[in-house]
Amino acid sequence: MSTTVAITAAEINKLRQATGAGMMDCRKALTETNGDFEAAIDWLRKQGQKVAAKRSDREAKEGVIIAKTSVDNKTGFVVCISCETDFVSKNADFVAFATSIADAAVSNNVKSAEELNEVVINGAKVADLINDKLAAIGEKIGIAKFDRIEAPYVASYIHGANRMGVLVGLNKEAAEAGKDVAMQIAAMNPLAVDANSIPADVVERERAIVVETMKADPKMTGKPDEMIAKIAEGKLNAFFKENTLLAQAFVKDGSINVEAYLKSAGDVTVTEFRRVALG
Repeated sequence: MSTTVAITAAEINKLRQATGAGMMDCRKALTETNGDFEAAIDWLRKQGQKVAAKRSDREAKEGVIIAKTSVDNKTGFVVCISCETDFVSKNADFVAFATSIADAAVSNNVKSAEELNEVVINGAKVADLINDKLAAIGEKIGIAKFDRIEAPYVASYIHGANRMGVLVGLNKEAAEAGKDVAMQIAAMNPLAVDANSIPADVVERERAIVVETMKADPKMTGKPDEMIAKIAEGKLNAFFKENTLLAQAFVKDGSINVEAYLKSAGDVTVTEFRRVALG
């Protein structure tokens, strides 16, 4: 005997926020999938609905994001100091506070948020400085996100009044190309460097959704599975072109893709990247 899972208004709202789908559609999706959030997203997509793509962004409601590199540009750090309101996040003193913590991450070459909390600035641990700031402004704050990358050359970029930070690892020193690619990542939000960088389970999930959506299309009724599979691969290639960095059209020159731009910049390659944005 199957058990019906009660769907709460909070769960429906969460799915609406994540996908942009209507309330009734979200309720139906959660009901059909027994409250499984990820399965509900897939269910909506299989019904032909356009929903927000799942990205790797680390989200925080409000705060300040600082992206910096070491002096030799071989290590990049991105730190998000969260708060509750944009009134605080836009305050110059709070931005300076967040910057001082990011500077401490760089100068101490920290590896994690936990390690950063233990770093001492002017005789006090970062964790204690955060508690003092919390008491002073009356909002909950903290190190919401921390990330770092290492490469022969790392470029950093801060976008939109500290609302987004990008790190790009390159195979060689290329300051201009690094900045251009970081801006590309900020604007176009790729899932990965290239198709090979997307996990196999994500690719298979996307392929399954494409195939099921096509089979549900009345225009495809009676079409052989081989034809559907071939068309599905074409749609999957379009997915890679839109969602992988190197295949994306270069924002500063739409006639070429990012891979071609990097080649023209001196055979520069991207080793990895991070994009951290406020929600």
